[in-house]
Amino acid sequence: MDKVILKKICSFCAYQERTQDEARKKLSEWKVFSDEAEEIIAWLIVENFINEERFAKIFAGGKFRIKNWGRKKIIFELKSRKLSPYCIQSGLLEISEEDYIETIDVLIKKKSDSTNESNSLIKKQKIANYLIGKGYESELIWSRLSEIKKQ
Repeated sequence: MDKVILKKICSFCAYQERTQDEARKKLSEWKVFSDEAEEIIAWLIVENFINEERFAKIFAGGKFRIKNWGRKKIIFELKSRKLSPYCIQSGLLEISEEDYIETIDVLIKKKSDSTNESNSLIKKQKIANYLIGKGYESELIWSRLSEIKKQ
C-alpha cells in the first residue's frame, strides 16, 4: 500500500464519518483502483476509520435533530449511500418515537402559523405536503393533524 495515499485517505476518513462507497470514490479520484483500493478499504475498516453502522447512527440522528428530516428521507439517503439494511435500521434507532411525534407536532404548528390560508382543508393539505417533503409518513401526519385539531 502506498503510504502517501494511505495517509490522505486516513485524513479524509478522520475528518468526518464516511461510508465505504465515499472512500472508494475518493480513492478512484486519486487513481487507486481494484485490488489496491479494496485492500485499503479493508484496512480502514479494521483500523476503525470506516464504520458504516456508526455512520448511519450519526447521519440519522443529525439529520433528524438538525434538519428535522423524517424517517423516509433518512432511509432514502442512507440507501443512496449503499448502506446495508442492518446499518439503516441501526441508524433509525437513534430517533425515539416520542421525539419523532413531538417534532411532527412542532413542525405542524410552525407551518400552520406561517401559512396564510383561510380554507382549513387547503391549509391542512399544505402542511401535509410540507411534512411529506421532509420525509415524514403521510399516515402519521394525517393522524397528528386530526389529533391536534381535537385538542
